[in-house]
Amino acid sequence: MDTALEADRAGEERELVARAREGDRTAFGTLVTIYMRRAYYVALGLVGAHDDALDLSQDAFARAYRAHASLDPERPFYPWLYQIVRRLCFNHLRDRRTRRRRMEEATPWLADEARATARDPAREAERAELRARLETAIDELSEREREVLVLREFQGLRYKEIAELLSIPIGTVMSRLYSARRNLAEQLEDVL
Repeated sequence: MDTALEADRAGEERELVARAREGDRTAFGTLVTIYMRRAYYVALGLVGAHDDALDLSQDAFARAYRAHASLDPERPFYPWLYQIVRRLCFNHLRDRRTRRRRMEEATPWLADEARATARDPAREAERAELRARLETAIDELSEREREVLVLREFQGLRYKEIAELLSIPIGTVMSRLYSARRNLAEQLEDVL
């Protein structure tokens, strides 16, 4: 991208952030328009469900607006917003695991009922099993590994972008990504 174009966009964003900091709803709405899709896809990559990702990304913007007085026009908006999305997603995942565990303990017959009512037996069961194993394998990664994996594989960010977003060295990004991929491969070894 052209350096002059990047500078213009950064200047426009600083202006929007400064106005949003002062409570300008239109300026904040413009920031939402610019970053909503990106926030949604990060949430989707972290939580894996469309409805949850939509709710979480919208909640992140609502929280960001409530905290608009803490915006810093000299700092990019997206890394600040990303931290909000990230915290919401990790809290959601923690709560979801707790709910899932409680549900499994309370109603073990649900899995049997779901299997009994499946329409396409062989192929659908195979795909569902693979999808469930992949989701479980991703859920079992540490938050740090999962986050880097999602940013790289689902968001398509470069190592440098991930490092800047998370405020960590590129070597740490590479190490976490390697570890995440290795752990997934080990968990899915018999499928791959």
